[in-house]
This record gives sequence, C-alpha cells and structure tokens, in this order.
Amino acid sequence: MNDPINSLGFDRPPAETRVVVAMSGGVDSAVTAAMLVDQGYDVVGITLQLYDHGEAVMRPGTCCAAEDIHDARRVADHMGIPHYVLNYESRFREGVIEDFADSYIQGETPIPCIRCNQTVKFRDLLDTAMDIGAHALATGHYVRRTDGADGPELLKGADPSRDQSYFLFATTRPQLDLLRFPLGDMEKTSTRGLARKFRLPVSAKPDSQDICFVPDGDYGNLVAKLRPGAARPGDIVSVDGSVLGRHQGVIHYTVGQRKGLGIGGTKDGDGAPLYVVGLDPEAAQVTVGPLEALKCARLRVREVNWLGPGSRIPPEGMKVSVKLRSAQPAAAATLYGHENGAEVALDIPQAGVAPGQACVFYDGERVLGGGWIARQAAA
Repeated sequence: MNDPINSLGFDRPPAETRVVVAMSGGVDSAVTAAMLVDQGYDVVGITLQLYDHGEAVMRPGTCCAAEDIHDARRVADHMGIPHYVLNYESRFREGVIEDFADSYIQGETPIPCIRCNQTVKFRDLLDTAMDIGAHALATGHYVRRTDGADGPELLKGADPSRDQSYFLFATTRPQLDLLRFPLGDMEKTSTRGLARKFRLPVSAKPDSQDICFVPDGDYGNLVAKLRPGAARPGDIVSVDGSVLGRHQGVIHYTVGQRKGLGIGGTKDGDGAPLYVVGLDPEAAQVTVGPLEALKCARLRVREVNWLGPGSRIPPEGMKVSVKLRSAQPAAAATLYGHENGAEVALDIPQAGVAPGQACVFYDGERVLGGGWIARQAAA
C-alpha cells in the first residue's frame, strides 16, 4: 500500500523527501526551513552568495549581505540541518547586474529581483537542488501553488498585503513542478509567530528593502559606473516640444517620475504637476507632461511566459486583469497573443506604464503569466 501523499504533494513519507530550502538569511526562508524540519522532511539549506562579501559587509536592509549568509548559517545550525553557501557572483553579475545596467541605458526601468528569480534563483539553484537528489526546492515567497487539471498552477499569496506573485511571473511550468511555497497561505504576523515558536535566531530581524547591489538606492550612479558615458546630458522638453531645462543623463529618470525633475519647478502652464512621460536615450531627451499625457490605453509585452490554459495566449483575445507595477492594484484588460509576445488593451487607461517593468496577467487569484513592457506601445 502506498504511503499517503505528504504536505508537499509527494507520494512518500516526509523523511524520504529531500527538500532544498533557499535560505536568504531572513525570517521568511528561516521559517520555511523550520516548518519543513518540524514536519520531518530531509531538509538541506542553501544560501547564494550573489554579491562580493567585502562589498556587502555591514549593509543593513539588503538581501544578500555577508551578515545574511552568517544568519542563514546560524539558523541551519540551530535546526541541525546541512547548510551550503554557493558562490553565484559571476552568474548574478551576468544575468542580473549587467542586464540591469543595459536596461537603464535603453530608457527602461528594470526589476532586478524578477531577473534574479528567473535566472540564478530558480533556474540555476533548481539545477543544483536536483544534482543533490532533492525532490523539491522550497522558498519563503508569499505565493501559492496548486495542482490543476493541466498541471501546477501559480496563485496569489493568501495575504494580499504580502502577495509576491508579481515578482514570480517568469516561473516556468517545469519549475513549478519542483517548487514549493509553504508560506503562501500565511500572513506575515503568523510567520513572525512561528519564528518565535521555533526560537529562530532571526525572529526579530527586519525585512530586506533595498536592491542588494544598490544599497543606497542611487541606480543612476551605479549605471554610470558600469556603463561609462551612459550619463549623457540632454534636454528636458515638454510634450509640445519646448525646452524646459537640462539633465545629466536619462539614466536618472523613469517614466511616471514626479519629483527631482531638475527643472526648477514641477507645474505646467495650468499649475498641474509635471511627470516624466517619455525617455529617448538615443536623443538624450527626457519628455515631461501632465498626468493625462502619462496615461496609456494599450501596450506591448515581450518575453512572455505563459502559465494559463492551453499552450499560448489566444490571438482573438481574453479578458484578464493586469498589474503594471508591483504596488498598483490590478486593472481590467483584454489580452491578445502574438507570435512575438502579447498586446494588452486596458479598459481604463493607466498612468505610469514604464518600459522595462513587468506586466503580469491574472484570472482572479491565478497567475496566467506575464512579460516585460516594451519600449514602444502598440498603435
């Protein structure tokens, strides 16, 4: 007689189910590991060294500083599980940091955390987990995974305030077969409570906030260092073409930006605030205008990852909701599939649709996939 399916969906006892836990050194991944140990799984902790130890020392609020590696090791020792640190610096630089810089000089606003999940964390770490005989890779993300009629499905986290599905749209179907998210049904307060219950050394540690390789938040200066010459001065112009001022490089601006425009004031002729509505890196030009000029009704999406029903987005269109920024509420739209991506027609035009940001498709709680907002909107 077969053993009952365990809590992770495998038809074997927990003790015979090896689970690699991606341990960042924070509370969420620590509780994930502790929960699985408590349930009797064969748990192995792995922490990725993504950024230079010397560069990262004493940078509070970053997700992969040296202190975080130390904290992950302390948690693993506390639970009595094996723990390994993998040096993924070169992969991280190539797949995330270099891509980040290239996107910025093209006038885009990239999201390196998604690229990191898409490359080193899920692709490369999954390969490593399988190499050591793991049946699953568990993370501390607040999303849910369920087995649907056509395979695993990705769902929003149960707690809307903690849902991280926007950042995981690029997760592929084969990856979902092996990924598990034990915190997906929980609230953050419950996670903290479990951290105290398990007496984890990081139970009071604050959440990370900054991009790990930009701890001071100054993206423009980082890009200028990585791509000398990218910070080319140019004109700041209004939507009617009149020159309003000068800037020190389009890499210091993003579509939707309102503050710090560098034109000595932020009002147009009617007294309304001005926003960045367009970036032209080739001409070194920043275009500003009123909120109405910022609104977009239609956009193109590239590098689409499809997790919805069937093998592709229907070209005749389907009703969905989309998130265009991680902190914005979802908006109703119609999604059309194309050979080279997708097109989104918004029911109500939205402001701040920035090239390089993610456009994630939803059907209620289910993540249908997503892609990157292209620089040129659809006609």
